[in-house]
Amino acid sequence: MKKGKLLPPAYFQIHLLLMIGLHFVLPIAQLVQTPYRYTGIPLIGIGLWLNIRADSLFKRKRTTVKPFEEPAALIEEGPFRISRHPMYLGMVVALLGVAIILGSLIAFLAPITFFIAMSVVFISSEEKDMGEAFGKEYLAYKARVRRWL
Repeated sequence: MKKGKLLPPAYFQIHLLLMIGLHFVLPIAQLVQTPYRYTGIPLIGIGLWLNIRADSLFKRKRTTVKPFEEPAALIEEGPFRISRHPMYLGMVVALLGVAIILGSLIAFLAPITFFIAMSVVFISSEEKDMGEAFGKEYLAYKARVRRWL
């Protein structure tokens, strides 16, 4: 791993804290009203499940979960059947759940900026590394499974 790089969980935590803080400091337009705000709870659960399930597969296959480290296995099962990046997807879904619970317009910026950050900072280089490590096998997987959903 390159030194000085923030890992995706740190980006998630920063976005979560900024979302909550901005919601209380700049509560621009309440978009979601109660009881609809409770629909965010299952989204948080789905996001957590995606992360836990994907992490368990990384451990079972004995490959790194950290970006910028050399992958030892290509995982194509579980949530990796529907997304090439289910952990990032899970974090976006969890942030979206929190944004819905908060309900303010400003809160919805966090899932959007997190999505963009993951795409720009991590996914491009990870997919390049996977292609170099697994060649045609990864290209076939990439052709079958979408990046996000």
